[in-house]
Amino acid sequence: MTTETADGVGFRSKRGPILIALMLSTGLVAIDSTIVATAVPSIVEDIGGFSSFPWLFSAYLLAQAVSVPVYAKLSDVLGRKPIILSGIGLFLLGSILCGLAWSMPALIAFRVLQGLGAGAVQPVSITIAGDIYTLAERAKVQGYLASVWAISSVVGPTLGGIFASLEIWRWIFLINIPLCLLAGWMLVRTFHENVQKTKHRIDYLGAALLTTSLSLLILGALEGGQAWAWNSPVSITVFAVGAVLLAIFLLVERKAAEPVLPPWVVSRRLLATTALISFGVGAAMLGLTSYVPTFLEGSLKTSPVLAGLALAALTLGWPISASQAGRFYLRIGFRRTALIGISITVIGTAILALTASSPNVLLVAASCFVVGLGLGLVATPTLIAAQSSVEWNERGVVTGTNLFARSIGSSIGVAVFGAVANAIYANSGGPNPQSTVSASGAVFFAVLVCAVLTVVAVVAMPEAGAKSPEAAPAASGASAQD
Repeated sequence: MTTETADGVGFRSKRGPILIALMLSTGLVAIDSTIVATAVPSIVEDIGGFSSFPWLFSAYLLAQAVSVPVYAKLSDVLGRKPIILSGIGLFLLGSILCGLAWSMPALIAFRVLQGLGAGAVQPVSITIAGDIYTLAERAKVQGYLASVWAISSVVGPTLGGIFASLEIWRWIFLINIPLCLLAGWMLVRTFHENVQKTKHRIDYLGAALLTTSLSLLILGALEGGQAWAWNSPVSITVFAVGAVLLAIFLLVERKAAEPVLPPWVVSRRLLATTALISFGVGAAMLGLTSYVPTFLEGSLKTSPVLAGLALAALTLGWPISASQAGRFYLRIGFRRTALIGISITVIGTAILALTASSPNVLLVAASCFVVGLGLGLVATPTLIAAQSSVEWNERGVVTGTNLFARSIGSSIGVAVFGAVANAIYANSGGPNPQSTVSASGAVFFAVLVCAVLTVVAVVAMPEAGAKSPEAAPAASGASAQD
């Protein structure tokens, strides 16, 4: 069965085993993003390194973000299958080593390896879905993949807490071993692609410059105001060197035979605007993810579990609307669907910002659910619009760029929102119920501003003339076997 054959979407269809494998692969990345947080005290108690534990998250996110564009390009050159299998392999190796880590520096280094694996798994999974499903089917498939994140937002912290309470925190990482092996085996068995064999000139210099420059810039955004002051010599040096290397990268890409990030990615209006939209989605999503639990726990003394469930409403709303987005964009177009979604997002964030002075768990959960519904109607149509505007040999780069923009939005969003909250805490003499309410309210207002600015990008988005996946060259078709 090639991409030209549609037999429905679901686990029982011919493409069902591939969908299950993609969901398993995505689940690895999703659970690992949340499972570590609740086990940090146990990890620190066992191997020490309390002052360094934030790097367990920063190192993972950094490695994942900077590697996405490189993997995305390689998937267009070498095919999806070898890249996603390599990513699963790296993630598996990193998980094993994390489970055997003897010190905090070693654990952080192995988390980098996990992040490098995750950088391949997430974008290539979504790209494969774009290859094997039709335009009408992709929204429902994105709903399946988004549901993995919703489930993981609840399962991850719960599993982490269980392993920590049983004093077996290493199983947080070792549990990935059977999941990686199962996902890899299913992809090897069921996913087959016929990639045209041509000689390629891989842009190694561009990849190295891009990875290094983005590592420095994202590092500066993640650690600014935390590990060092924004105006410190370290911060200025990190940003300056990152900016210079990025400028050199742009010059190199203009002459590269097969650039890792082709100039057309930002010169085409549809791709540029959808990337900006993805940036806004990332910032808004992580802004709420980072501060909703803190808001409820600090102001109402809500338990971490209840605060987490309130936040989970956001990740529950996303897959619901994402799975239904296809009905909208097939009737009214990608742009109008995204406009509806971003309008709902603005309403949800406005409710959060305007009611922050009177904390209420149910109201926060309801608002998060509304925001999730809106983001699902923004992220899914814009990503599919970008994917559908290109052929097979460009789809990996386009998908990777979109997800990379979301990662950059998350990183910069965390930096900006953190600076806002920290300034209020500093003026209030430190965290207390009242300062928590004030700081969280300011962050929610900043998220609202971010949502409003994203409206501008959606309005600027052109009406997409989609190319159906059936137009992909036969030599590059993906197939599935029973």
